[in-house]
Amino acid sequence: MGTQTLSASGASARPAIGFFERYLSVWVALCIVTGVVLGQLLPGVSRAVAGMEIAQVNLPVGVLIWVMIIPMLLKIDFAALGQVKAHARGIGVTLLVNWAIKPFSMALLGWVFIRHLFAPLLPTGQIDSYIAGLILLAAAPCTAMVFVWSQLCKGDPYFTLSQVALNDSIMVVAFAPIVALLLGLSSITVPWDTLLTSVGLYIVVPVVLSQLWRKSLLKKGTKHFQAVVGRFGPWSISALLLTLVLLFAFQGEAILGQPLVIGLLAVPILIQVILNSGLAYWLNRRMGVQHCVAGPSALIGASNFFELAVATAISLFGFQSGAALATVVGVLIEVPVMLAVVAVVNRSRTWYESGLPHA
Repeated sequence: MGTQTLSASGASARPAIGFFERYLSVWVALCIVTGVVLGQLLPGVSRAVAGMEIAQVNLPVGVLIWVMIIPMLLKIDFAALGQVKAHARGIGVTLLVNWAIKPFSMALLGWVFIRHLFAPLLPTGQIDSYIAGLILLAAAPCTAMVFVWSQLCKGDPYFTLSQVALNDSIMVVAFAPIVALLLGLSSITVPWDTLLTSVGLYIVVPVVLSQLWRKSLLKKGTKHFQAVVGRFGPWSISALLLTLVLLFAFQGEAILGQPLVIGLLAVPILIQVILNSGLAYWLNRRMGVQHCVAGPSALIGASNFFELAVATAISLFGFQSGAALATVVGVLIEVPVMLAVVAVVNRSRTWYESGLPHA
């Protein structure tokens, strides 16, 4: 999701953030209301949609997820992996935060807040599921929206492109093991067959299809490629919003009965964003990395691939699960929180550069 396209040259092709992306939290809030209302008025239709499954994969949602993810992956140029050496320190910091700190810190925050501090205020039967959703949210770094955040903080496009390409490559092999490990540590049963199916359906297959499509489009020229990517941008966000309507149609009873749940789930997500973006920003400064790399590094370290998290939560635990609801809360707060991080990065540039070795 996102309106900016970066080619292998790192050139910016479109405005930084579009109308739909800027007000994503508003659309998500409207989806909550619409989904809850439809779920109450048409419970039979909701149950019928939920029953359209093959091998535990809901077909309508599976189609929507592909429409959501493939246009985003279409923007990723894996040839950018050749640029990794040029930004080794910034990429090293982001990899450390994304893969060695963020998933584990989220698991810890879930244990502290959801299993203990907030437990008396939450439905007892959903505690494990909420924690699982938070883990899924933190286990995959953001993809397309990172290009938007990077441009807003005047980030180096070569670094952003190479970092995203590297993260997506790692995600193919690391997402399932990390999720399984953390779910196991949280004493949550791991349905390995469903988890691996989710990785195949929502990571491997979309990556392969998007790259084949990308190659085909680029044969017709860069302008044609950019036009197609721009045309499919609204499809991606529309699929996301429709998926959320379906989710909240099933979550209606839980939300009406426990409206405080959304606010409570937002607490560990907010702390996680502040912790990881701040850590990445500080580490880059300590290592003498230029601000144009440290900015997007901090943003990549903090944001999540929430589309993948939503899809996997539905596959593993179902529409009506606390896991699905927890991932949707991540969608709800993503844009305003990340815009706040962008503002901090931009306003602290003078302070950041004053601490670099050359300053």
